[in-house]
Amino acid sequence: MKRRTLILLLLAGALPALSACGGGYDYTVHISEARSDIFRAETEEFTVTLSCISREYPYASDGIACPRTDLVEISLVPVAAEIADYSVYLLGEETVGGEASFRNAYGDWFYSESVESFPEGSVSLRIEWGDNVREIAATSVKTEETLTVEEALDAAVGSENELIGRMTRDGVFRGEFYVRLLQRDRTYYYVGIVDENGGTVSLLLDSETGAVLARRERIG
Repeated sequence: MKRRTLILLLLAGALPALSACGGGYDYTVHISEARSDIFRAETEEFTVTLSCISREYPYASDGIACPRTDLVEISLVPVAAEIADYSVYLLGEETVGGEASFRNAYGDWFYSESVESFPEGSVSLRIEWGDNVREIAATSVKTEETLTVEEALDAAVGSENELIGRMTRDGVFRGEFYVRLLQRDRTYYYVGIVDENGGTVSLLLDSETGAVLARRERIG
């Protein structure tokens, strides 16, 4: 369970911070989870996705942002079903990786590990299963026009002025944000705005313009 008193003190200390978001108020300190990049590779044998994520701990949708940890999450989906144990590795100055776990809910092999920094542009991955080893390059789904996490949050805050105002008391925003880059038919941003009761406004944004494409509200 989160320690509310500690978090409120942290938020109060963050008030002087300045940002392009919201006319001077730094809403980025209220981000609980951010997916800032996605790397994908497809071969005749599998599809691999690596996501760069910064996530609070403990993780809870309660309207209070805690300090975040940076991690990479790797998802591997074999083209053909076979009995095998997969290991995945992110290659670089320091190799990150290990044995992946199968997730029934997603039908993929999954690996997650904390990192000091995120890769950019493209990454080299090594896949091992049985006596097989493959090294592949995965490229980012982002382009020069793709908004940053901070810019996507700025667009969301700007489109929800009334909601943000209701969630602000004594000059402090009382909520948290999820900002996630998505890859579907093209790239989007999901921005979740969560209040202290767990109520959530979910926005789907154009990843280049920040325009709101869809909105959904769930009462906590």
